Amino acid sequence: GMTEYLEGCFLENKPYHVMVRELVTATGGARPAMDDYNGAVNFLVEKLEEGGVQAAAKTAQIFLGMSVQCTQCHNHPFNEHKQNQFWELNAFFRQTRVNVERYEASRARLATVTDVDFAGEGKMLGGDNRREVFLEMRDGKLVDRDRDALYSAPTFYELRNGQLSVAYPVFVDGTALAERFADKGPEFGNSGRLAQVHRRQELAKLMLDSSSLEAAAVNRMWAHFFGYGFTKPIDDMGSHNPASHPELLAELAAAFRSSGFDMKQLMRWIVLSEPYALSSQAAAGNKDDDPELGRPPLFSKFYVRQMQAEQLYESLLAATRADAGLKKFDRGSMKARWLDQFTTALGNDEGTEATTFNGSIPQALTMMNGELVRRACSTDSGGFLDKIANDAELSDKEKINYLYRAALSRSPGKDETNVCNELLASRYGNVVETLQDVWWAVLNSNEFILIH
Repeated sequence: GMTEYLEGCFLENKPYHVMVRELVTATGGARPAMDDYNGAVNFLVEKLEEGGVQAAAKTAQIFLGMSVQCTQCHNHPFNEHKQNQFWELNAFFRQTRVNVERYEASRARLATVTDVDFAGEGKMLGGDNRREVFLEMRDGKLVDRDRDALYSAPTFYELRNGQLSVAYPVFVDGTALAERFADKGPEFGNSGRLAQVHRRQELAKLMLDSSSLEAAAVNRMWAHFFGYGFTKPIDDMGSHNPASHPELLAELAAAFRSSGFDMKQLMRWIVLSEPYALSSQAAAGNKDDDPELGRPPLFSKFYVRQMQAEQLYESLLAATRADAGLKKFDRGSMKARWLDQFTTALGNDEGTEATTFNGSIPQALTMMNGELVRRACSTDSGGFLDKIANDAELSDKEKINYLYRAALSRSPGKDETNVCNELLASRYGNVVETLQDVWWAVLNSNEFILIH
């Protein structure tokens, strides 16, 4: 569901801030077969346990470029992020619930994200008559208050010294909901009642007004195309981790907001920039520009890097049309099986996974002998190679040129042409087998696998 939602956003070039708002405020069912299906809810479905700790951490990290995961337990030792800021951000998600129905026969888990009134963590039963008691933190003490009053809904968290502290919804820039709703009364902005304050919707408004939104998006997109962002890591921005090119980041971020958060326009600016057009070959003046040595990137040349597993898979499909005849669902299933070979579970608090293609022996064997490459090199599948090999209007030289242009966006050089001719001669003029060998070799070349 999440993949389907994101595909739709990127295909229609949905403005980035609209996508962010939909992800942060989404409600509905997580799976396409559900009546109230909304693929955007998958962003939060597995982040709402333990009071939405991961919802707060990932929202800040992905959309605001703030790594605040460890501040749930203590003030960050190396930057300006504080523990109270984490729980004040977390308070925005306390009206949100995920309900999961499990079906034993199919083991399916149907999750629905909803918003409900939040009475606060100070609500409990007590007294001889089992009346409801509402507790509130005032002047550092827990006090009872009238249950029928316009109530604030606090979140409590434990300090390092064991003392209890309270958090109400406050954005990372210090803007409190109590201040935004001050004209309606001192407690209105801290209310947990949806009819009074919808906390996630207010969070989305604050995020969309924050300059951190466009800066984080630009930094992430720049890193996508160049392999390195203006900060390392890209999702930990701030005064403690200054950008390598602050003026460029600020100018791109401002232009991105002015464009209406147009993602395609941002991509166009990046790929048409001078740094993106540079050669990856080192020159006399940029030999020391190597981020792998721990230096900040200068972007004085293009940095060679391995394709990600997803990029390699999609590149193979784009070049070979190996799965062109399959339905969308079947293509998705085959892609998932292919990527499973490169999935690594990360031993972190979030339990996340990553897909890598780093040229290991199993991965190299997948490229040499895997099912996808076998289909790509087949001449009886109706794919790209089949059409080129059986095109009677093309000469042998033109057929080989087609393969090079399809995979590498260039014609073969003189030495490569000589090798192909020698291969054709060794095959006693068998053009189909020669083309299969050439196609296999080109797809397994560093020039195809590396981004350079």
